Amino acid sequence: MRKVCTKILSISGNVVTVKASGVAYEELAVIATPRGKSLAQVIRLDGETVYLQVFAGARGISTGNEVKFLGHPMEIGFSKSMLGRIFNGSGEPIDNGPSITQNMTQIAGPSANPSKRIIPRNMVRTNIPMIDVFNSLVVSQKLPIFSVSGEPYNELLARIALQAEVDIIILGGIGLKYDQYMYFRDILEKGGALSRSIFFVHTAADPIVEGLMVPDLSLAVAEKFALEGSKVLVLLTDMTNFADALKEISITMEQVPSNRGYPGDLYSQLAARYEKAVDFDSAGSITILAVTTMPGDDITHPVPDNTGYITEGQFYLRNGRIEPFGSLSRLKQQVNKDTRKDHRAIMDGMIQLYAQYREAEEKRSMGFRMSEWDKKLLKYGKLFEDTMMDLKVNVPLEEALDNGWKILAECFKPEETNFRTELIQEFWPKGQEQRIADSG
Repeated sequence: MRKVCTKILSISGNVVTVKASGVAYEELAVIATPRGKSLAQVIRLDGETVYLQVFAGARGISTGNEVKFLGHPMEIGFSKSMLGRIFNGSGEPIDNGPSITQNMTQIAGPSANPSKRIIPRNMVRTNIPMIDVFNSLVVSQKLPIFSVSGEPYNELLARIALQAEVDIIILGGIGLKYDQYMYFRDILEKGGALSRSIFFVHTAADPIVEGLMVPDLSLAVAEKFALEGSKVLVLLTDMTNFADALKEISITMEQVPSNRGYPGDLYSQLAARYEKAVDFDSAGSITILAVTTMPGDDITHPVPDNTGYITEGQFYLRNGRIEPFGSLSRLKQQVNKDTRKDHRAIMDGMIQLYAQYREAEEKRSMGFRMSEWDKKLLKYGKLFEDTMMDLKVNVPLEEALDNGWKILAECFKPEETNFRTELIQEFWPKGQEQRIADSG
């Protein structure tokens, strides 16, 4: 039987407090007001004191309003007709389409049973060389994109959404500006990917609690599709906004703050979402890419710091590029051995030479005399940045590997690269060695 409270004890910001028993954490409630009904969710229990976060804000609510508990947590309908649709942080459609009311499923449930998981072993191809060649994304991996505000991380996510070899894209936007949301929609529509995409969008103007729901809604729907056999890629932007929403609510409830004012359970809150990544042994998979902006480019900030302990590596986005130093996919060895036999050699060898290029560039900026080897490195570094690091490059993995050999042959002699002889004999561009010898 639904419980009804006829008196609200207090109202603090968008949090209302009532006295009730037999109420569960995260249970939904409806508050009747003269303007209509407002949806709320239990966010804290202290004995019989119940704290409710009002989705649409507490404006217009008075202490005399009636509160009715619904007896269940937040749920989202599920249907294949969701594809191509756009929903808000409450799961309601904002594209003028009908609501999804069938197959209601609870959000924020437990992660998949470990016995149903398989070891990650399949690659998600994105056609972005800095990912596919140097830090391969693996099915069921959870990876953050560490960045600062102003970097093109949303553009990167849009490109991955267009080019990733997956069945379904689910985009969860938290605290997006309106033009950012429209950018995602327009890019995916023009690229023909909107029909296999689902959006859950929380804008900066929406109630803060809806921002907290976006990852849970996205992952709950992703899990339903994965159980039906689909390969799902979940893109979340921005998890720092999610953490800031947690922080704001904890301050409202006067909880004792932890590092920089964030709640003490920040790690657990982030881990509960990231651990939804899974590759089922007899069904589909969920792969998670989530933007985490770093205030002041500070990697020790609580959000990226906690995230790094949960995820399996990270992509660093700096100066409009994925940085080869600092970026890491800890699962890349699971798939690199099965792509092409020169993959790992190109990955390691080109990064080593690029590190030497950085040193040569530093020497040049300090006015040191450049040796012939330094000049080769400077030429190599420019080609590497233009052909491999530029995020506009859109080529399959095999073509990217071939381009790597072309760059090496353009700048060095085979014996200068320290690659194995059998790889040079098979992959070094024919005639290139003689051309370099003649020009030398």
